[in-house]
Amino acid sequence: MQVSPTLELHVGRHKVGVNRPEKQLFPEDGITKADLADHYRRVARRMVPELRGRPLMLERMPDGIRGRRFIQKEVPDHFPDWVHRATVAKEGGEVTHVTCDDTATLVYLAGQACITPHRWLSRADRPRNPDRVVFDLDPSADDFEAVRRAAHRLYELLDELELPSALMTTGSRGLHVLVPLNRGDDADDVLAFARAVADTLAARYADELTTEPRKDAREGRLLIDTARNGYAQTAVAPFAVRPLPGAPVAAPLAWDELDAPELTARRWTVTDLGDRLESDPWAGLGRHGHSVSAAGRRLRALTGTG
Repeated sequence: MQVSPTLELHVGRHKVGVNRPEKQLFPEDGITKADLADHYRRVARRMVPELRGRPLMLERMPDGIRGRRFIQKEVPDHFPDWVHRATVAKEGGEVTHVTCDDTATLVYLAGQACITPHRWLSRADRPRNPDRVVFDLDPSADDFEAVRRAAHRLYELLDELELPSALMTTGSRGLHVLVPLNRGDDADDVLAFARAVADTLAARYADELTTEPRKDAREGRLLIDTARNGYAQTAVAPFAVRPLPGAPVAAPLAWDELDAPELTARRWTVTDLGDRLESDPWAGLGRHGHSVSAAGRRLRALTGTG
């Protein structure tokens, strides 16, 4: 059977073309560009609310995960007018990003071989005021038990600070722990708070945890990475596909799922989302954001530093 060079999809009010739909982006798994578009269409109901209004950084791999990779911030001229844009400040000027405000845009990005959209932690209307703080738990080796243990440690500290938190597999090696914010604090203050939390936890469990980004200085310890909280930094979006064999997917989960024996950072994939779309473990997370200013005062009181 001859394969059409373009797959035309009707998504909402838009017609989205996927060129070379049979192109295998994950050759070991037989996953094509059409499969990627289908994945993003399936998860859009849950994913788009997590992306809406946020500048995106696009990780594109037009030749598949074994080919060249490039990171795109500026919107290309050929993107259709109905794809929303947001212009934000950068050092020495401005940059205009894609924002993904509907399912059609998400499917269109898949058609552009955007395997992984990375989102800002703030929205474009107030780009210096994040509504999330993210702790990236990154093991030195492929050791998920260390990640599981670190997540429990971090949950306990955040609970001491009266901060609710949410959990997500990264689809790579670790977990992200997120705290909802009220958009009242500047990105520099959010980053400083995240670093202070990470430093406190690493001091408590110095044999297990570190904030040292250089691998040769970690001495086998798990990194609590807070760099994603800086202005214009990004974090992988929920339900985003990672460019790794098996096409693993970043997936939100509930805290009571953390100790499930089958849980790993790559537990869910494009071909096996399991029950991830049946319920939302993050439901209501963003309704009551918190202030890092208040939490910082509690942290200083807890550590005796202020």
